[in-house]
Amino acid sequence: MHSPPPLPVIETRLAETLWDANEELAIACLHHPFVQGIANGSLPKPTFAHYVGQDAFFLEAFARAYSVAAAKAPDWRGFQVFNALATGVLQELQLHQTYATQWQVDLQAVQPGSSTRRYTDFLLATAWSQDVGTTIAAMLPCMRLYAFLGETLAETSQSPHAYTDWIHTYSSTEFIALAEQLAQLAQTYTQETPEVRSTYRYAMQCELDFFQSAWLTN
Repeated sequence: MHSPPPLPVIETRLAETLWDANEELAIACLHHPFVQGIANGSLPKPTFAHYVGQDAFFLEAFARAYSVAAAKAPDWRGFQVFNALATGVLQELQLHQTYATQWQVDLQAVQPGSSTRRYTDFLLATAWSQDVGTTIAAMLPCMRLYAFLGETLAETSQSPHAYTDWIHTYSSTEFIALAEQLAQLAQTYTQETPEVRSTYRYAMQCELDFFQSAWLTN
């Protein structure tokens, strides 16, 4: 996975503050039966296949949001990093294409479910209508949550199984670096306001709803 150009060392206090304020939602995601099914390999294959299609649709919107944020970035450095982060998402989509081939999912035929559409509509509306700092707040939960899930599952997952590659991807140093880059951008561009806090929380709730929707296909 491509890593963006390194930023100078910047504190990530705001990202940590927002994470801590919404930690119960992150823990709920970790203990959700969908995620635990990935952890131990017991998740039914049709359920994971459905998730792959929905997540690919989401990631396309995520990449677009990064590109909009890049266009709005007030300085050249921000433009570069946002574009590099978008490239990281495109590489993540290549992994989903591999999954799609493996699980016989036609990504071109995927229709987004209501939870997926609600999340992507929110993300893109925020990117187009709000400033860069608020857009970052909408994108932080996904990056930090998946890094958290990947690292936690990597510590507890035992023998290899069908979803081991998923765990390795999101616990990799490359992915964690992407999450850290976005957290550093938040420190540069985002102010802690009621709108930023509510935007972050809504996105984290969307993550939990996304897993719940995928699980209900079981």
